[in-house]
Amino acid sequence: QVQLVESGGGLVQPGGSLRLSCAASGIIFSLYHMGWYRQAPGKQRELVATITSSGSTNYADSVKGRSTIFRDNAKNTVYLQMNSLKPEDTAVYYCNAIRTATTYNYWGQGTQVTVSS
Repeated sequence: QVQLVESGGGLVQPGGSLRLSCAASGIIFSLYHMGWYRQAPGKQRELVATITSSGSTNYADSVKGRSTIFRDNAKNTVYLQMNSLKPEDTAVYYCNAIRTATTYNYWGQGTQVTVSS
């Protein structure tokens, strides 16, 4: 059974930092492209950052320069380090695992990030 379990969300003041983690099980983690997405109330889910199985990264313009996605294949975990957080970063953050050329596409349950003073 595939599981993606996010953690690390919470309440943080503007300008603060958070590190989100997503621990994967039930998949060959190193073969998967991993991503972080977010969904704010009343808005569609949007991409935050992705990292391929080979380590190439991609960021949404809204977080570029403030966030870093990285993975530890030995721990089957992908991380999202977010700095200089803004109120508009408030959302539920979801972890995604996808294996190209297959139908394997999995989502975690989400972790809430709230940026507020």
